[in-house]
Order: sequence, then C-alpha cells, then structure tokens
Amino acid sequence: MMNNFLKFGGLILMLILSGCVTAESAWRDLVAIEDLYEAYPETIEEMFSQIDLTHPGLEDVRASFEQGQMVNACANLLMFFRQGTHAAHLRMPLPVKTQEREGEADTILTDVFSIQNVRGKVPFGSDGHRDWHYRGPNNDREWAWLSNRHSQLLHVFDTYQETGNPDYASYIDLFLRDFIIKSMPYPAKKGTDAIWRGLEVAARAKVWSRIFYGMINDPALSPATQLLMLSSLPDHAHYNRNFHGGNNWLTMEISALATVATNFPIYKGAEEWITYSIAEMTKSMKDQVYPDGVQTELTSHYHNVSLRNFELFKKICDRAGRELPGFFSETIRKMYAYIAQAVRPDGYRILNNDGDRGSDRSIILEGAERFGNGTWTYLATNGAEGIKPDDGPSYFFPWAGQLISRSGYDADAHWSFFDIGPWGSGHQHNDKLHISIAAYGRDLLVDAGRFAYTGETAKKFRPYARSSAGHNLILIEGKNQAPGPKLADTTIGDLHYRITPQFDYASHTFGDYLDMAGQVTHTRSILYVRGGFWVVVDKVTSDRPRTVTALWHWHPDCTVEKDGQVVKSKNEKGNLSIMPVGGQEWEVSFIKGQEQPQIQGWYSPEYNIFSPNTTSIYDTRIDGNSTFIWLLVPSEREAPEVDGKVISMSPNEVQLAVRMDQKKWELIIPHLNSRDVSLN
Repeated sequence: MMNNFLKFGGLILMLILSGCVTAESAWRDLVAIEDLYEAYPETIEEMFSQIDLTHPGLEDVRASFEQGQMVNACANLLMFFRQGTHAAHLRMPLPVKTQEREGEADTILTDVFSIQNVRGKVPFGSDGHRDWHYRGPNNDREWAWLSNRHSQLLHVFDTYQETGNPDYASYIDLFLRDFIIKSMPYPAKKGTDAIWRGLEVAARAKVWSRIFYGMINDPALSPATQLLMLSSLPDHAHYNRNFHGGNNWLTMEISALATVATNFPIYKGAEEWITYSIAEMTKSMKDQVYPDGVQTELTSHYHNVSLRNFELFKKICDRAGRELPGFFSETIRKMYAYIAQAVRPDGYRILNNDGDRGSDRSIILEGAERFGNGTWTYLATNGAEGIKPDDGPSYFFPWAGQLISRSGYDADAHWSFFDIGPWGSGHQHNDKLHISIAAYGRDLLVDAGRFAYTGETAKKFRPYARSSAGHNLILIEGKNQAPGPKLADTTIGDLHYRITPQFDYASHTFGDYLDMAGQVTHTRSILYVRGGFWVVVDKVTSDRPRTVTALWHWHPDCTVEKDGQVVKSKNEKGNLSIMPVGGQEWEVSFIKGQEQPQIQGWYSPEYNIFSPNTTSIYDTRIDGNSTFIWLLVPSEREAPEVDGKVISMSPNEVQLAVRMDQKKWELIIPHLNSRDVSLN
C-alpha cells in the first residue's frame, strides 16, 4: 500500500511540475505574432485602440485592421517601425556576432541584480515568471522599486551592442516578455507598487525606447516582444501623464512622458502628451530651481537628477522641433554653474541631505563643453585646463543659503561647505548650521550621509542620518533640530555673508528644537581666513541653565587623537586640528560605531554603504547665555603650533588674536553683521 501511495504521490508531483513547465513555456514560447494574438487578443486590441491609424505611413496597418486581419495589422505595424526614420538617434546597426562576454552582464543573465550596492538573485514563481516584487536580501522595497527600472537590462543591451553575443539578446527578449506579461493588467491608478510606481514607470519608458529602436531590425527581439512593448508604452505614458509627482520626480516622469510622445508619435495621445509635458516642465523648473541655480531640495545628488532630466527634456524638444522659453536653457546653465562652483577640489560633490558623495567632474566638463564655459573646465580640472574665473575661489548662493569656501583651485586647496539656508523641499536633514571641511585632497569633517530609505539598514540608521546628531552641530539638552521652512521666499541678506579676497564670512540663527523647554537659540558664525584656518563662533542664548554638546564628525579614513581639549587628526597627508578658544571647560570624548544607547559615529558616502567613523564630542554645562569659539586649522602634514586668545566678547561680536607660523591675525567676528567683520 505504501508503494502505491508513493507512486500516486510521484504522479501528482510530476503533474505539478509539468504544470509549472507548461506555465513557464507558455510565455516563453510566445514569439510569433500569431501565437501572441491567440494568447492575448485583448492586449492586441487594446494596443490598436491607442494608435492613431490615420497617422502617415500606417495605411496598410489601417486596412488590415479594418478588415479584421489582426495578425497582418500587427505585421504591418512592425514593418512601419522597421522601415521608418523617426527616432533616428536611437536606431543602431546590427552588432557583429561574437562570443565575447562581460562579467557584470553575465551575472545579470543569472538573474542576480546589483541594486544600490546590494546583490540579490530574483526568484521565479510557480508560473515561471520572475518575482518582480522581490525586495532583495535585505527585504528593502527600494530594491524592488529600482530593479523594476530596468537599468540592469540596459546594461545587458549595451553589452550586446558592444559584443554581439547572442546570449545577451536572448536574455533581453525573454526578460521583457516575462515582465510585460506579468505586469498586466495596468492598474491605471497612482500607487507605490513595486511595478507601477512613477519613477519606475518613467525609467522603463526611457530604457525600452532605446531597446525597441536599437533592436528594431534585430531578429533576436521577437515580434511578440516588440508588440508587447508597444502595447505597454501607452500605459506608461498614461501613468506619467496623470499620476506624476513634483520636484525631481516630476523631471523624471515628465521627461519620460515626452520620450514616449516623441519616439512613438503614432499614439493618439502623443500630441497632447508633449504639449502637456512642455507646460508642466517649464512651470516646474520655475518652481523647483532658485534664481541662484540651486534645486530647491537642496541636495546636491537630486540637484543633478533634475539637471539631467531638464537637459534630456530640452534635447527631446529640440529633436521634435518644439520650442522652449528662453529661461529654460538659462536655468540649465545656472544649475551647471552651481555644481561647478560648489565642487570639492577632488571633483566630488557636496554630501548633504539625502545625497551620495559622487564625482561631479565629468558632469561639469560636459556642461563646460555644451555652454562653452572655460571657467567650469578650470574648476573641474584644478586649473590644468580652461580659463581661470574672474570671481571666486569662494561662492555664496543666497537662495540656497550655502557658503562654499576655498583657498584656491588646486587639488590640495582648503574647501568647506556651510549651510545656513532653508530646510529644503524634499529629502531634508535637520542640519542647519552644519559645516563640512576638506583639505589637501582629504575629507576631514563630514556629514553622516543618507544610508538607506527602507529595509533593515534604514530601520537602524535612517533616524540618525536625518537628525542633527549626524552632523557637525551644537546639540542643546541633547535635542535635535525641528524641521524648518521648506522653501525660501527671499534671499539671505548680505548682512549674513561676505566674501573678500582675504576671508569668507557667514552666519545665521536657529531656535526651534524638538521637545525643548523654555527659550533657546543657537547662532553660528564662521570666518574662513583664506589659506589659513576657520574660526567657528557658537553663541547660545538661553533662559535657563543647559547642557551643550558640540559634535565634530571625522571621515572614517582619519586617525584622530586628543591632547587635552584639542582634537587633531594624524594622517600622512591632510590634517585638521580642532581647538576650543576661551575659558569654557569641555569634557571631550570619542565615539566610533556606537549602536546603543543611540546611534552615533557612522558614515555613509553612498546608498547602502556605511562604516564607523570617529565623532569628537565636546560636552559642557552653561548657566545661561554663552559663546564658544573654535579654531579649525588645516595642515598638510604635522599640525602647526597655534595659539588663540580671546581679546574681548560682547553681545554683538568676539575679538580674537591668532598666532601661527610666525604670523599673527586679529579678527573681529560679529554674530550677525557681515559689515563689522575685521581681519588684520
């Protein structure tokens, strides 16, 4: 009886497995037009309902369609695209077949995708389709979202064009057929689903356009897959037209809508899509880019996202012969000017808010070539090429409230970023009055970064990333800053900043802390003596005794030590000393990689990449109003002998004497009036 049971169980298992194979082979075998129409007639009919059959060149398509010859209509439609000339910029010759291979593409062929620095193998379901909702090994919905943007497929496509290896072409064909069939039906509503969310929809429309036209005459991209793409693209356009977001999301989604409208003008909605796109994109550009050229999210990473999509949109309109208002190009130019003037000496961008510390050098050089601006070339190449700017080397952006200080343009120059602007319209951190410093080719004082948005990494580190505790700030009673105004309605007045050949100055006040009893404000003034050092003056105005904590976060590569109340790095090249000046007694401690009782001492230069870093923590107790002064002294090798002495303090300013390397400076640093700054 047991043998009969085993035989019966084995038969059931074989039937189950047979069913799985059948389900899998069903979509895999849909290559010919006839087979696709037989399996999904409603999909083909819906596709034709989206097409303007009176479009020039579609006469044979229309005739077959009106006679009910749907297979012929599909064949004629594909012939129209193969013989057409529109989207010429995307059409590519067939690659020469070879057996050459590329490592990352081969990894993708095993369905192992690398998403935001995390590798995961996408599983298959019992229906033979990939699990397009798979969240990766860290159960991160961002992983699922980004895997559905199909950047991995674009990498395979580019590799196929370079190598001509047919394995890559076959994967593209099966991947797209799998995805499109599994994604049906289109829900036609705004959502956060792994497949039908705005950014993913937008990214796919751009990737698919390249693949469709790049392989339009390639037999490896089957007629069935081409038709499925044509059936799904109107859904992508509909989503971006009706459910797009704002800020940098809008730039990505609306540029995708314009991509479909201009690359596939046969769709009935194409003309309305491009008209709508122009209206929305030009309006959004005015709304999300300040007159000083900085995108309102005030995150260098997303500034570049918007810039790239504004540029893409202009190219789309230029190719389509659609004119944009004059301010459109001028705004793009200002956005390039910002990243050129803010770039670190090593070519990397500011790490602020939800950003990554990526290189801007190639982007700046592209902009310099496009706009014929040799000064940007000079900035990006440390003076090796281009034209030396008449202004600079420091810059202040009065709408963004950002001071970029430099000693010069060379690779070893001092550089700092001081933030006195609004909170930002998106991706904000509670970090007003934060300062980052680099010198001699090395990051020294750093922002904590963004870590991750969702998943286990975000659950652990996200509150720290956004909090004041992850920045170089003053904490009062251990409290974090509260969110501030999202947008500036006017510029920061010139009483708050001043740039001269000898020094840079900026100052501002913050007074809104979470769960803070009583009244307290923090005013931070920074004076950078060009080629010398930074002076940071922190004035705390309080109606009662308080505990005050000053945080200084070091780059993980820095070796840090303390000598009494002075903290300094001990790197082979590129160092900084932090020296309190005045009579305040500080308790100095280091924290590195702490998880309990709260996160402290962690750094994330890129999404999902993080490591411990040293945080120098200065704690003290004040009875009421107090002022603290810090000397931040960079050095290439050994720290110089420095002496700082307070000459006088008043409610409005501090006067300071600094001796270093046989030189002496006398400085007057006001708390909030740039006209009173004095440097002798």
